[in-house]
Amino acid sequence: MKLLHKDIEKDYAGQVTLMPEEAEDMWHTYNLLQVGDSLRASTIRKVQTESSTGSVGSSRVRTTLTVSVEAIDFDSQACQLRVKGTNIEENQYVKMGAYHTIELELNRKFTLAKKIWDSVVLDRIEQACDPAQKADVAAVVMQEGLANVVLVTPAMTLLRAKVEVTIPRKRRGSCTQHDKALERFYEAVMQAILRHINFDVVKCILVASPGFVKDQFISYLFREAVRQDSKVLLENRPKFMLVHSSSGHKYSLKEILSDPAVTSRLSDTKAAGEVKALEDFYKMLQHEPDRAFYGLAHVEKANEAMAIDVLLISDELFRHQEVATRSRYVRLVDSVRDNGGTVRIFSSLHVSGEQLNQLSGLAAILRFPIPDLSEPEEDSSSDEE
Repeated sequence: MKLLHKDIEKDYAGQVTLMPEEAEDMWHTYNLLQVGDSLRASTIRKVQTESSTGSVGSSRVRTTLTVSVEAIDFDSQACQLRVKGTNIEENQYVKMGAYHTIELELNRKFTLAKKIWDSVVLDRIEQACDPAQKADVAAVVMQEGLANVVLVTPAMTLLRAKVEVTIPRKRRGSCTQHDKALERFYEAVMQAILRHINFDVVKCILVASPGFVKDQFISYLFREAVRQDSKVLLENRPKFMLVHSSSGHKYSLKEILSDPAVTSRLSDTKAAGEVKALEDFYKMLQHEPDRAFYGLAHVEKANEAMAIDVLLISDELFRHQEVATRSRYVRLVDSVRDNGGTVRIFSSLHVSGEQLNQLSGLAAILRFPIPDLSEPEEDSSSDEE
């Protein structure tokens, strides 16, 4: 994402002009947009024209519209973002107040205006525009006959390819069918890696499986790389790292990212930081339950006591439609930071974020135990809705 212009007043009203450069930027934009904002962007509009003879035709014209945002639709698989709203600026093709849906496009700038730019939104822009925050981890999670090729970016886990091949069982006295199918499977996974992994950006490729599938695949991969003289694979051999996983399904990614060997290798990536924070929270909940709490009521109580060391919060909470509820979460984040605590905002498109959402999207690790916090609040822990 490129920040082209920023104009925010002292009262935090104002606008920014941004240009999304890659698919993940659409996810960041989705988290920046709220109902009531105004969005100015280039879009295509179908216009009816009437000729001098009276015949009516229609044509598609490109125009720049400013709409007041009413609905936001994000497709996480295609990374497409559509914003529906009413036109609020004079335009030769679109009447004032007419509805239009803008589909934001890569490498086309847009301007977003808000009545209030809070700290969480400004942080999101900073993170999105930081060139270091890119998809620097890829993973191939596999078992015999099934492989998922996944990109782990700072904001989301993107499934790039799923390879499924039926592998017949070994027969007594003959393994040819089994071996041929296995070879076809490995070949398909190899092609998926070459197609979907950008070796210029990715710093580490995790290959995970139960048993010896990963080892057999890696030896096949580099045997083929030598045979086909694939320079890209041979030059990037040190980036491949073998890890154990319990299955070849995408959900095994959480277990892989929390492996200590992987964590130390990925120590500079946000995804590994989130997984570690969640791991620490669960350990604390198990061993010192008076220092680990979740749910809005409990976490706010702990914050009043200035006890929060690490706040774990899902970005889903900041997409709340009610301004008052959203402001409550923003105040909590600002307060924890002011008190010297660390705030980790989890992406709901990450495996760790999905898990945090099961804990109402909010959890905290405390500096010191607060023994009686959970007792009287039993009923109010659900009042974040």
